[in-house]
Amino acid sequence: MSWTYLSIAIVAEIIATSALKSAEGFTRLWPSLVTIVGYAIAFFCLSLSLRHIPVGIAYAIWSGVGIVAISIIGFVLFKQSLDLAGFIGIGLIVAGVVVLNVFSKSSL
Repeated sequence: MSWTYLSIAIVAEIIATSALKSAEGFTRLWPSLVTIVGYAIAFFCLSLSLRHIPVGIAYAIWSGVGIVAISIIGFVLFKQSLDLAGFIGIGLIVAGVVVLNVFSKSSL
């Protein structure tokens, strides 16, 4: 169940961060509410996942997946640019998350 909580935390964080861009400094009501509720859900579920997943592993996966997803969302939805170094960095983050999940005994 801890991995389910971590997955929910990741999705909630991605939604909240995407809405944060649209909240325009918390001047728009609905995107601001989505941001606040999304982050509350994200941190709550992240805390539940830490019952069985080491904090370093959970946070690395949570932040790594979030960074990659938000970079892609920014590129696709908000028309923000990513250069070659950005794509390489994202690739390295993905590789790090894969290494943690596939090869590390710490994530068990």
